[in-house]
Amino acid sequence: MDYLFLIIVGLIGVGIGTYLGKQRVKLEKEWPGFIEAQLEKKRSSKEEILNFIKTHERITNNNVEEILGVSDSTATRYLDQLEEEGLIRQVGERGRGVYYELK
Repeated sequence: MDYLFLIIVGLIGVGIGTYLGKQRVKLEKEWPGFIEAQLEKKRSSKEEILNFIKTHERITNNNVEEILGVSDSTATRYLDQLEEEGLIRQVGERGRGVYYELK
């Protein structure tokens, strides 16, 4: 029973991956440069975050939301990516006291 479930879930995953891959190709055909534009926007947004930290010494998730006009989850994602890249570090565990500073 467990193996059957895993096989079904695996097949569904492959199907979804194939569909999304085709959608990306279709998107690129309809809007050339769309993916590159999205990547450039992300790079630019992360650069804005770094510039803010350089002038203010620290940044919070709320600061990112306000500066970039993005959602809480997008702000968190940008900060997590910058932390993974080794450019910033989180100070505090969670909640309102958390902020980020340059490494």
